[in-house]
Amino acid sequence: MAKQKFIALLRGINVTGYNSIAMPELRSLCADLGWGDIQSYIQSGNLVFKAGGSAAKLESALERAIDRRFGLSIPTIVRAAADWPAYVKGNPFPGASQSEPNHVLLALAKAPPKPDAVAELREWAAGGERVVLAGDALWIHYRSGVGKSKLTPALLDRLVGSPVTARNWNTVLKLNEMAGLPPPKSMAGDVKQRKAN
Repeated sequence: MAKQKFIALLRGINVTGYNSIAMPELRSLCADLGWGDIQSYIQSGNLVFKAGGSAAKLESALERAIDRRFGLSIPTIVRAAADWPAYVKGNPFPGASQSEPNHVLLALAKAPPKPDAVAELREWAAGGERVVLAGDALWIHYRSGVGKSKLTPALLDRLVGSPVTARNWNTVLKLNEMAGLPPPKSMAGDVKQRKAN
């Protein structure tokens, strides 16, 4: 089976001493699965690699391997690298992404978000957060920052309907670069925010 490039996002590792996995050990684990060209980015669990098979099968394989080796249950989301430019292009908050990239997050779920997920999340947006669904991706602009927002990981999981993990705009762009994909064109303005409010 021909190998293609994928991007994996692990949720909730190396957070304040919990779910600790060293990146060299994670890369070694992926190599043991037969994956190649493995790269990791920072400690929050971002991988770029080549493998054969579907994204769903690779998700399951990595989750099982992490459980066996580290004794940790870590939700993992895998996407084909070929799909990543669509996420980059789909960012509905280009202006905010340039001025405060750490406040603009791409959130991906293991299953397609429930139809009413965006409407329900907006009801919890007490800090002025903006929430937009673009394809299968949720984009959230945390205007007041992530730390005090009511849009917590647990709430996202519940309203979206499956485990969700999010990455800020800088990380989204870095993974795009690591996967050898073309950089996005200039994103000036906020594209009328795509009726995000």
